[in-house]
Amino acid sequence: MKHNQTTKNRGALSNPEGRFEPLTYEQVDDGWDREEETLPPLETCLLPETAKTIISRNDSPDLGFEQSINPYRGCEHGCIYCYARPSHSYVNLSAGLDFETKIFYKVDAARILERELNKARYVCKPIVLGANTDPYQPAEATLKITRSLLEVLKDHQHPVILITKNTLIERDLDLLAPMAKNNLAKVAISVTTLSTQLKRIMEPRTSAPAGRLRVIKHLANHQIPVRVMVAPIIPMVNDMEMEKILLAASQAGASHASYVLIRLPYEVKDLFQEWLTKHFPQRAEHIMSLIRQMRGGKDYDAQFGSRMRGEGAFANLLATRFRLACKRFNLNNAPSPELDLKKFRKKDNTDFKQSSLLDEMTG
Repeated sequence: MKHNQTTKNRGALSNPEGRFEPLTYEQVDDGWDREEETLPPLETCLLPETAKTIISRNDSPDLGFEQSINPYRGCEHGCIYCYARPSHSYVNLSAGLDFETKIFYKVDAARILERELNKARYVCKPIVLGANTDPYQPAEATLKITRSLLEVLKDHQHPVILITKNTLIERDLDLLAPMAKNNLAKVAISVTTLSTQLKRIMEPRTSAPAGRLRVIKHLANHQIPVRVMVAPIIPMVNDMEMEKILLAASQAGASHASYVLIRLPYEVKDLFQEWLTKHFPQRAEHIMSLIRQMRGGKDYDAQFGSRMRGEGAFANLLATRFRLACKRFNLNNAPSPELDLKKFRKKDNTDFKQSSLLDEMTG
């Protein structure tokens, strides 16, 4: 369904129904030839979400982690390619503009995390913040949910990995630096382009490329291990920047690098193609053709082992370019440091036990 409201500084161009919706809606010309009403720009709405648990677990063989926390559902950054967009369908909202404007935040996230870490059966493994949606998206500046989670993790000496494309992470250097000193924290900064113009249309509410490189430098200066993620790679849109991004990140202080091929699950494929048609009309078909060549003829293939990098000649070329660039720019020279699991400590105090008992009694 198209959206009449101004979508300036938004990634998606429309607000299609979610895949679980029983009805679809379509605008039609009723013949009255009336001028279309111009509505005000879309505003972001922050919605509280009560969660019973906070740590998500997965057994995907190609993710590299087993535990994650997503403080937010939906993301105001508005990245058109975001593979997390379809998650809004589970709450009967659109993966399009709804995903960018209706942001759910986990109420009392820190207290729930405290409770889960103190459970007798809990086994310490690194927790990733930002696996789905960015933990430092604009709402975090006021809600400070990510910071509250970091405070709990620091207090328990629990290892954490953060993934972000927002400079707001610099606010939490006072927590991350001492954690990194104890081998309890590392960070991945996503840099998809060095072009401010491309960033504005592809990921409109993220931090500027120069700001992300500055963050890499600041993290490195604080002895926090930092990785640059060239993610996602989109053929004929940003793949030609791969080497320049890796060089800039290396010069800023990144020690490791990775990349991921664009993923177009469920509703994302239609939203992305709509975006391509508007912003790259002359090469939209060629871009999709290259993507399909790397996905076995489909828009997306979720198969483990190939979904992150793709297959075929173009995918192999990307892999070779990445490997050679990393070697040239001194990235990935050594394995990424393993975070320390042995420092983790549970707490045992009366206040916590009473709080946990109350939680159980109230459901």
